[in-house]
Amino acid sequence: MQNKGLVKLFALLFGLVSIYQLSFTFKANQIEKNAEELAITKVPDTQEDYRTLRSAEETTYLESIAADTVFNMGIAKYTYNEVKQKSMNLGLDLKGGLNVILQVSVKDILKGLANNTKNPMFNKALDDATELQKNSQNTYLEDFFIAFDRIKGDTKLASPDIFYTKELDGEINGTMTDDEVKTIISRKIDESITSAFEVLRKRIDEFGVVSPNIQRLGASGRILVELPGVKDVERATSLLQSTAQLEFWYAYKGEQFIPFLQEADQLLSDIVKTDVQDGEVESQDEEDAQDAQIDDLLGETSVDSTATTTSPLLSLYKGMGYPGGPVLGMFEIKDKQTVLDYLNMPQVRALLPAEQRYVKFVFGKPQPNSELVELYVLEGNRDNAPPLSGAVVVDARQDYDQINKPSVTMQMNAKGAKIWEEMTGRAYSEQSQIAIVLDNIVYSAPGVTTGPISGGNSQISGNFTLNEAIDLANVLRAGKLPASADIIASEVVGPSLGQEAIDSGTTSFMIALVLVLVWMIFYYGKAGGFADVAMIFNIVLIFGVLSGLGAVLTLPGIAGIVLTIGMSVDANVIIFERIKEEIAKGKGQKEAIQDGFSNALSSILDANITTGLTALILFVFGTGPIKGFATTLLIGILTSLFTAIFITRLLVDWYVNKGGKLEFSTGITKNLFRNINIEFLRKRKIAYIISGVFIIVSLGSLFTNGLDQGVDFVGGRTYQVRFSQDVSPTEITSVLSNAFGSADAKTYGSANQLKITTKYKVDDTSAEVDEEIRTELYNALQPYLNGMSYEDFISDSETKTVGLMQYFKVSPTIADDIKQASFWAVLGSLVVVFLYILLRFKKWQFSLGAVAAVFHDVLITLGIFSLTYKFMPFSMEIDQAFIAAILTVIGYSLNDTVIVFDRVREYINEHTSWNFQKLVDVSLSSTLGRTLNTSSTTLVVLLAIFIFGGESIRGFMFALIVGIVVGTYSSLFIASPIMYDTINKLEEKKKKS
Repeated sequence: MQNKGLVKLFALLFGLVSIYQLSFTFKANQIEKNAEELAITKVPDTQEDYRTLRSAEETTYLESIAADTVFNMGIAKYTYNEVKQKSMNLGLDLKGGLNVILQVSVKDILKGLANNTKNPMFNKALDDATELQKNSQNTYLEDFFIAFDRIKGDTKLASPDIFYTKELDGEINGTMTDDEVKTIISRKIDESITSAFEVLRKRIDEFGVVSPNIQRLGASGRILVELPGVKDVERATSLLQSTAQLEFWYAYKGEQFIPFLQEADQLLSDIVKTDVQDGEVESQDEEDAQDAQIDDLLGETSVDSTATTTSPLLSLYKGMGYPGGPVLGMFEIKDKQTVLDYLNMPQVRALLPAEQRYVKFVFGKPQPNSELVELYVLEGNRDNAPPLSGAVVVDARQDYDQINKPSVTMQMNAKGAKIWEEMTGRAYSEQSQIAIVLDNIVYSAPGVTTGPISGGNSQISGNFTLNEAIDLANVLRAGKLPASADIIASEVVGPSLGQEAIDSGTTSFMIALVLVLVWMIFYYGKAGGFADVAMIFNIVLIFGVLSGLGAVLTLPGIAGIVLTIGMSVDANVIIFERIKEEIAKGKGQKEAIQDGFSNALSSILDANITTGLTALILFVFGTGPIKGFATTLLIGILTSLFTAIFITRLLVDWYVNKGGKLEFSTGITKNLFRNINIEFLRKRKIAYIISGVFIIVSLGSLFTNGLDQGVDFVGGRTYQVRFSQDVSPTEITSVLSNAFGSADAKTYGSANQLKITTKYKVDDTSAEVDEEIRTELYNALQPYLNGMSYEDFISDSETKTVGLMQYFKVSPTIADDIKQASFWAVLGSLVVVFLYILLRFKKWQFSLGAVAAVFHDVLITLGIFSLTYKFMPFSMEIDQAFIAAILTVIGYSLNDTVIVFDRVREYINEHTSWNFQKLVDVSLSSTLGRTLNTSSTTLVVLLAIFIFGGESIRGFMFALIVGIVVGTYSSLFIASPIMYDTINKLEEKKKKS
């Protein structure tokens, strides 16, 4: 080997840099362990709510040392914050936390750009675009343009009542064509989404999460947010979804509207045709749409049908507001929407005097530990525009009010200060209140007792917790979102589940590593020991590079590293088997080693490049943990090549040069796979029949049984719930189906843990519906929860062992996109690999054989999943992780095939007198030792992860195991025979012609 000194220098530098990078992770873990122990000593477990208090103590301690020097490396000193930033980032599945994809409402932005026009053509196009989105790969804006073009007739986008508005004057004029307007609107939409991205980034920065990740996903208006380690998930989701639409409205005195409330109740009672029989309300005449609407509302809220039909509105009334205040009354939280539907009915609003026709009924912020919420009456107007909006706020901060409760103080600009002075002046003279409304919720409605307020300073109070006040100040300071942002996909992992994943991942990693290390020494003796040293160095490099790049380590990432161990073994096996072949030819030890490394290089490079190409495609198309898997696999391929080709060579040369003798085998393995000459091609027709039967059975099952598609691909919500005792999934499915209409519960790992999936309200991704479904889930499962409270059921405690451990949500729109991206990922990998093999081997028959074997492997793997998912004791859902497994199988199958093809190419040049059938058979026989050795080693590694690696990746591992077994078979009996048959037939045609 040339340039040994340079290789040693690089190895030393790489090793030192990796250890340096990893030292920060070890130091951060040490400090956090100390913080945990300190919290335990301060807060005994006998104290009420000790887990929350301990967590607060840990946070307080770590914040107190944030700027202190905690790591002294001689020439450099680092604070805790710097150490934490440089330490390895753990993903959600290892640390717990929140992963969401937000959809910024392009529909809302378009409405805003069109100044909320009433143009029927425009609004129909919006509705049509919403429908198109359900089965479309386009962005919402593209579908809006398509929908508008279909129905526009002579209407132009540059019409005065669409986009030729005062706000867009100067950019759009009435003479513009639709194509010109589309370009401008596309730019404005992009600017709005960029604005939303920046607002969210500022909010997250203020939130204080370590190593957050926020990124735009293409031009779709989607934004990915990952918050590993976040403890208060509800707080985080509220922070992300709040549009921060701050408005100031004049408030009426609630008592003025008591007569209206009574009249409205009487009207509702009159138009409902009641026929109470057995406690049920008779259905209304279908022709009377308005009556039917009321009947639906009553059906949702009725407890006492007689009361609700004779007094639909007042039966929901739970108390008056304080005298002279803006509160009309108190209602239960669950009845909010029903009450608003009643009050906003045209017949009901017609009861209002003309001067109050535009009145706004808005509910307040729910009080802590109360089921009641206040209804306010605000002074509206024809344009539904507030006298003063939050756009005038230039600063906001958390403060305390006169009774020392958390509040938010705001400072307005000059324009806002002037309007605020006018509003407070009017409120003072009329002895009325001003309602402060955020995202259509009244936070407070203070009166003005000291005259007009000048200077633009104001305060929001409203029974805030400290965190709520801090978050509100943060969102006001960061600015409002240009449109609503709905969570269309989310994953929440509890910290205790994350710790379990770390423990199981570490266990599987260590077991796999020990098995491989022992196997290499058992099979190759001292040479295997040198390969083990290189492999351990390889692992140090992988973790060091991951840490240095700031990459996120996930459970699939750990699986990727363990798989890399198998690939590292593969490179060493190829080298050692070639050296054994050279020794068998009678060459001396040094010459055999030299030629063995040289001859193995081509096969190693080809095998790793094909796997690397599939990993690269996975990295491009994957998200979250799957991207983590691809990242570690890509890094592992590079470091494995370096350690196998250079580090192992250094160690082997060092030992031989000092007089040592290497057999590259042991007494037991010395003659294994020697002088093998199997006529594989004679058996190819039997193999074709066997594979054909498997493929037919697989296709039959796929068309009849189908696959167990996860929410990634069909949309829905999935909950992982752990009980204190074993439960029956069939019984739980029945119970939940009554609550949700349809639900599916499966045992997930142990018999006391279930994975529950439902499509209930799948199209509604709002936070309110998320909370509603979690509450319904808890209520339905109460008989099995041994008295557990709802708060404990959904809590994010790090020591939690039962309750809701994890949940996942995907809307149908994004599920369709994920499915499409997965299809292109698999197809893209096949095309890329076909072209690479064609480039390397110069004959399309080699590419055809390789790709045919890959199709064979994928179909059979899918077939096995289709045949067995109904009775396997672990989840076999088809999701993004499964696609990652399929792509890995593709890479591995090609790896095996390329090794054989490399040997075929080599023998074509060396043995020109052999016929092609003998040449292929000998190539397969000579590489059989490597094929079986590598496959068995990789299978041992995968089995270790499958058994010990945690429930969340068990299906993923099973797909890999099936794929490796089938891939090994296909490289011997499918890829090479198809390549042989196509070349042979072509040759026969040439001879005939």
